[in-house]
Amino acid sequence: MKKLIPLVLFTILVACEGQPSATDEINYANSEQFNHNWAMDKIWEDGQAEVAHYDAEMVVYGRIRKFDNVYITVKEEFNKDFNVKTNDYERDDLFSVMKVNMFARFETENYPYHFLTSLFFKREKPEQLHKMTHTGQEWCGNTFKQFELTSSGYEYDYNSYFDGYGDGRMAIEGTDLLWEDQLPYVLRSLNFEDGLQFEKKVVDGQVNTKTRKPTIYQAQFDISDQDSVWHVQVALDDEKVNTYTFQKLYPNLLMSQKTWYGYNLKLSSVSRYQYWR
Repeated sequence: MKKLIPLVLFTILVACEGQPSATDEINYANSEQFNHNWAMDKIWEDGQAEVAHYDAEMVVYGRIRKFDNVYITVKEEFNKDFNVKTNDYERDDLFSVMKVNMFARFETENYPYHFLTSLFFKREKPEQLHKMTHTGQEWCGNTFKQFELTSSGYEYDYNSYFDGYGDGRMAIEGTDLLWEDQLPYVLRSLNFEDGLQFEKKVVDGQVNTKTRKPTIYQAQFDISDQDSVWHVQVALDDEKVNTYTFQKLYPNLLMSQKTWYGYNLKLSSVSRYQYWR
C-alpha cells in the first residue's frame, strides 16, 4: 500500500497540471462584428442586476405553453479555484464575469416544468461562453447539464433520468463557438449596422431536459435597421430561422425573440435592483 501512495499522488498531480485554470487565456479571435467592451460600461458597476420579464411561449407536448420568463443580467466576481462566484474578495485569483440567469416555470396538463439556465462570460469576451449550467425538473425526473470552456472546446458533464444518458461526459470541439442560448446576450454587443452579414458556428439550444450530443450549425446572421429597433435574423440552416429585436440605445435590451421551434419572447418589463436581498 505504501508503494502505491507515491504513484497515486503523481497521477493526481499530472492530472491537475493538465487542467487549464479558469483564467487561462483560451485562443479566440475576437470578431469585428462585436463590441468587446460592451460589458465594461459603468452601468454594470452599480451593484444591481438587470431583471427583465418576458411574456414567453414554448411548445411542449405539441401545445403552446405561456409563462413569465425572467432574464437576470449582473456582474459577478469569480475565483479561478472553483470557477464560481467568490465569497472572499481578498483572494488574488479573482476575475469579473457577466452572469445571465434565465428562469422559467410553466404548467402542462399533468405536471409543471421548471428550468434554470445560468450562462457566464468574461466581461471582456461577450462572444465566448465561459461556462453554462442548466437544470430541468418535472415529475418524471430532473436533468443537469454543465458546459465549461477548455483549451480545445467545452467539457460537457450531464446527469439525467434518460436511459443511456444517466451520468456521463463528452467533449465539444471548438473554442470559437456561439451558443443559441447566449444569443439574447451576445447579440446585444453587436456593432449594429444596417445590412451587416456574417457567419458563425452556433451550438443548438440546451433549455430542455435532454442530454443528447449538441448539434453545431454554420449559421448566417443578417442585421437590419427597422426604425425603432435592430432586427437580427439567425438562419441555423434553410429551415431553422430565429429572429431577435433589440433596443437601439445602450444597453440594447432584447425586445423580442422568435425561434424556429416555438420558444418566443416579448419584453414585458425591466428594472434594476438587488434581487438577492
